[in-house]
Amino acid sequence: MTWYTAAIGSILLWGIADAFYKKGTDPNDRYSHLRIVVMVGLAMGIQAFFELYKMGWQYDFFNIVKYLPVSIMYILSMTIGYVGLRYLEVSINSPVSNTSGAVAGLLAFLVLGKRMNGWQLLAVSMITVGLVAIGVVQRNLAEEEQKKQGVAIDRKYKLGALALAFPILYAVIDALGTFLDDVYLTKLMSPEEALVSYELTFLLCAVAAFIYLAGFKKSKFKLYNERDRILAAIFETAGQYFYVFALDTNSVIVAPMIGCYSIVSVILGRIFLKEQLTKAQYFFIALVMLGIFILGFFE
Repeated sequence: MTWYTAAIGSILLWGIADAFYKKGTDPNDRYSHLRIVVMVGLAMGIQAFFELYKMGWQYDFFNIVKYLPVSIMYILSMTIGYVGLRYLEVSINSPVSNTSGAVAGLLAFLVLGKRMNGWQLLAVSMITVGLVAIGVVQRNLAEEEQKKQGVAIDRKYKLGALALAFPILYAVIDALGTFLDDVYLTKLMSPEEALVSYELTFLLCAVAAFIYLAGFKKSKFKLYNERDRILAAIFETAGQYFYVFALDTNSVIVAPMIGCYSIVSVILGRIFLKEQLTKAQYFFIALVMLGIFILGFFE
């Protein structure tokens, strides 16, 4: 499995997960994001024990503590992203959030001294511009639609308003997590150790969230009602497996590329969630896909 095929695996799986996250998010449930944390943590915990079995249980559990700065960044950014899905369409939330890959790639270029050739630089630039443009176009459409209907523009659609702050925060925190992850994978631990450490930490967070919801808030969990969140968790966990192996190569290219999973989210949002796309958005989707093709061609 090359870094490119691993990255494509993450893109597809995380894109599908994003669509299920949105489908399973209840805007009227203030704890919806914590319910997602419980399901994702459970799925990742199962995957972690499977990995430990494959490793013959040869794992230093102190790695959980060692890897904690990375895990905290990832889990915090994901939780913020889940909250954002209560207020924004996935067509806006996902592209803006996933500019984090470009930020992480830039940090790897400037701080870690990782390099890319001219074609790869062009491809990464195309991907970054495309992702930002898709979110901006969708936001403008929402404003125009509300104006036509004679309704005051909801603050959640305005750049800088509270709702858009969620994907922006996600992008910044996730980028820092990806950068730290790159450092760890380069110098401190193997992809398998990093994967298990992260997933066990997420499991602990899921246990804490479940105790809070079920014990303190008396919130009931019915598996039938959690089916979309469960599916999101399964795809999220599978994507994480491919992600660590892809990142353990040249993160200056891989991080922006994997951020393209938002394109899958946008397309699925259009098909299954009936979110509208314009010709401009289709153009930028094509631009991003061309960037992915260029990265693969020069792999």
